[in-house]
Amino acid sequence: MRRLALFALLMATPAMATTGDMSVATFLSKADALKAKGLMALGSSDIKLLRAEGQAAGMAYGARLQQERAAGKPSSCPPKGARPSSNEVLAHLRTYPAAKRANMTMKAAMADYFIKTYPCN
Repeated sequence: MRRLALFALLMATPAMATTGDMSVATFLSKADALKAKGLMALGSSDIKLLRAEGQAAGMAYGARLQQERAAGKPSSCPPKGARPSSNEVLAHLRTYPAAKRANMTMKAAMADYFIKTYPCN
């Protein structure tokens, strides 16, 4: 849970509360648009929105993982202090086929990231 909290803090903006239900397609579209703006993106509200979505998705998976651990069946086993970078997360999001991205939420995508990246052996 601590490592997921670190990811959530990395992605956090306290002023915005979102659900993590943004689609991967929307998230990537906004991220690509920000990247294209370069330094001009620093003033964009989409930066806060994407951070808030990342926070919500990370927190949702963290809560799920905590329940799974309590039941003795964790879906992933991230090492203490694991902190995915934004580049790692974006690379993971790009692994989904374009046709699937519109129906995949950030919550589901972040759960997939941790399950694939940190399997329990």
